[in-house]
Amino acid sequence: MAKDTSKLESKEAALAHLRALSDPDATDGMARFGINTRRALGLSIPVLRDTGRRIGRNQAIAEGLWRSGVHEARILATMVAEPGACDATLLERWVADLDSWDLTDQFCFNLVRRTANPYPTAQRWCRRPETYVRRAGFALIAGLAVHDKGAPDTRFRDLLPAIDAAADDDRNFVKKAVNWALRQIGKRNAALNASAIGCAERLAARPEKSARWIGRNALRELESEAVRQRLAG
Repeated sequence: MAKDTSKLESKEAALAHLRALSDPDATDGMARFGINTRRALGLSIPVLRDTGRRIGRNQAIAEGLWRSGVHEARILATMVAEPGACDATLLERWVADLDSWDLTDQFCFNLVRRTANPYPTAQRWCRRPETYVRRAGFALIAGLAVHDKGAPDTRFRDLLPAIDAAADDDRNFVKKAVNWALRQIGKRNAALNASAIGCAERLAARPEKSARWIGRNALRELESEAVRQRLAG
């Protein structure tokens, strides 16, 4: 049977399509990876990306999908939202709704990093106390470190104090994101590698268990021969 590539032109059509593909058995596997499955359909990211291509960029549909509260519909919303139409008010409303690490990361990678002022947004969210808002701040840093190829090094050096400040947060979804951000900064180039290693060494020497783990784990990768060879090349 040929794949259906027809346009999905409304929130209702998109939700009906997602529900038709739902796989309740898959939610057990999602839960084992720490994903909140309370309103999940059991759909994979490739399925959502294919659905996103059938919608295209459509802010009205994105906002309708987000309001549905369905887990995968919200991930899909981050794929079809128009970054230029997502102002600070909308981003603050959506970040407050985050309830799972995978939705948080997709929100940052698919949407927030493409908006007009992602660096101040990251700084702001890194200081917030809510688990998934703070994770969003550091996931956003990781995403920018990977994808914002033309950004000057100063943008990322200016984010290292946020990593220092949050390193004592021992919540699993936060400390892993802090570590992720530090490692991605340190893999951009040789100069930032040195800066990130300095930060990681300070963290590894701190008394807090989470800070020591973040620092030591980051050092293993940032000082590895594989990273050194890639940066030298």
